[in-house]
Amino acid sequence: MSKPDTIVLIHGFWVTPRSWEDWIAHYEAKGFKVIAPAYPGFEVEVEALRADTTPIENLSVDAVVDKIAGIIEGLDAPPIIMGHSAGGVFTQLLLDRGLGAVGVTFNSAPTEGVKVVPLSQIKSTFPVLKNPANHHKAVPISFEQWNYAFTNTFPEDEARRLYDRYAIPVSGRVLFDSVLANFQPGHQSTWVDYSNDKRAPLLFISGSEDNIMPPKVQASNAKHYKSAATTTEVKVYDGYPHLLPAAPGWQSIADEALTWALTHTP
Repeated sequence: MSKPDTIVLIHGFWVTPRSWEDWIAHYEAKGFKVIAPAYPGFEVEVEALRADTTPIENLSVDAVVDKIAGIIEGLDAPPIIMGHSAGGVFTQLLLDRGLGAVGVTFNSAPTEGVKVVPLSQIKSTFPVLKNPANHHKAVPISFEQWNYAFTNTFPEDEARRLYDRYAIPVSGRVLFDSVLANFQPGHQSTWVDYSNDKRAPLLFISGSEDNIMPPKVQASNAKHYKSAATTTEVKVYDGYPHLLPAAPGWQSIADEALTWALTHTP
């Protein structure tokens, strides 16, 4: 197989593809075609989603994965798939479908069956999960909540700038359903086959200072994969928060992730 020439960047919750803006330019400068797909209904700007949260309220995991799968299936060759936060879950779901040449996740949320729930994660998501009525809402995030969950290592002025530029409400339904997946009978929307021998290689990248998805979450997620026929690795970067793609030094992480991906392409 020739090395991939396309990178698909999948954003997480509380943000849009705009959160990848620097990475898009970085990888394009290296000669790659870069696709940063929006979730269904998220094809508008951040400001528009804040004004009309209907697409957020209507969001579902299956709709996101189906949309991105359709984009990948339309490519001439399997791409590198990279996902941040919830985008890490979508990356795993896409790889499990047999899509992508290789996958890299950054501070990934867990797939079904991962039961590690650190206290900082509970604190980060409690503003949404504390009220069952939020299940049917698009729930906004305050700056204080954003700063704890996403930008806890940033100076306050930079944290506020990123909040103003990137932050949107989150889908209460998807967040609730993801949390409850381990307590529902049968496979839920974030289930993957951890014994899938045909899954592409996968790297979990973690930031040591991430409050919402600490490294122990990715470590547990990676340990669930049982196949010896494919590669699953974990790497932790000291000093990085959840919003790793915007943290100082992100360029070196982007380059190391790309090198790993190209090296591990079958």
